[in-house]
Amino acid sequence: MKALILVGGFGTRLRPLTLSVPKPLVEFANKPMILHQIEALKAVGVTEVVLAINYQPEVMLNFLKEFETKLGIKITCSQETEPLGTAGPLALARDKLVDDSGEPFFVLNSDVISDYPFKEMIEFHKSHGGEASLMVTKVDEPSKYGVVVTEESTGQVERFVEKPKLFVGNKINAGIYLLDPSILDRIQLRPTSIEKEIFPKIAAEKKLYAMVLPGFWMDIGQPRDYITGLRLYLDSLKKKSSPKLASGSHIVGNVLVDETATIGEGCLIGPDVAIGPGCVIESGVRLSRCTVMRGVRVKKHACISSSIIGWHSTVGQWARVENMTILGEDVHVCDEIYSNGGVVLPHKEIKSSILKPEIVM
Repeated sequence: MKALILVGGFGTRLRPLTLSVPKPLVEFANKPMILHQIEALKAVGVTEVVLAINYQPEVMLNFLKEFETKLGIKITCSQETEPLGTAGPLALARDKLVDDSGEPFFVLNSDVISDYPFKEMIEFHKSHGGEASLMVTKVDEPSKYGVVVTEESTGQVERFVEKPKLFVGNKINAGIYLLDPSILDRIQLRPTSIEKEIFPKIAAEKKLYAMVLPGFWMDIGQPRDYITGLRLYLDSLKKKSSPKLASGSHIVGNVLVDETATIGEGCLIGPDVAIGPGCVIESGVRLSRCTVMRGVRVKKHACISSSIIGWHSTVGQWARVENMTILGEDVHVCDEIYSNGGVVLPHKEIKSSILKPEIVM
């Protein structure tokens, strides 16, 4: 089987992190976002992953080469010269996706994090005999999304309603599809939306089916959702009694600590924290609801909450960093500084407090 991951563009919503690496390579729970997906695809027998990309393919491919060998899966790029939406890339990658097997292929949005129930999805797809399957997830506020209205017992999709004013259902498109190769005959090589142009036509022919995603789901393409996604992901590890979760008197709730990180005495870490490789957390530090990426040093008695600390940054003694502060790569926050929602571009030294959310160039 094959899979196409829609990587797309610049990852502007996750700047300043994406100024250093392409978005799919930004770590999430100590592993590049895209690797979560590739490993799950590999586990259900996918042998080739095609990345639909229009930005920095060299960086992506160089990075993924080592994982090709490690995972034993073929990874190639299909490069757009202009943005082709969510369906155009399928037409562009047609030759890579179609072979003689006639097997369906997966299409994934690269920002989506979940338990990836691909095995169940393959079974669901075979059972209904339609042309396409999509995952849907139930949300509390469907009015913010495009809602998928289905026939309850079979999951057959009846229609799509964009940002409904009146309640029509609470299932939204989760950005994970399993498609028969015949779908490619419906898509032209031009900027096209699979959700708005292709799927409604297939639904009209009663050949589109939706499966409700078991477990958690999050689109982690922006900082607030990234932090929420981390909570949901760690919670799911907890439910599986994963040995990856840290334990100890200084740990509260679900925490992930890379084995090469060091944590000083008298710290309180958690809940919902990921600490990356080579990090140094000095004594008396308090961390909660945050990600601390590779090579970061957090000095004595600093306090970080609801924030993302980019690679090789430093947070000074008694500093307080909170409220969706995002530090890009190699940012140095001086001692006793307060950051309230500062978004700081790479290679910067912060010598005075950031009292309200703002971008620091």
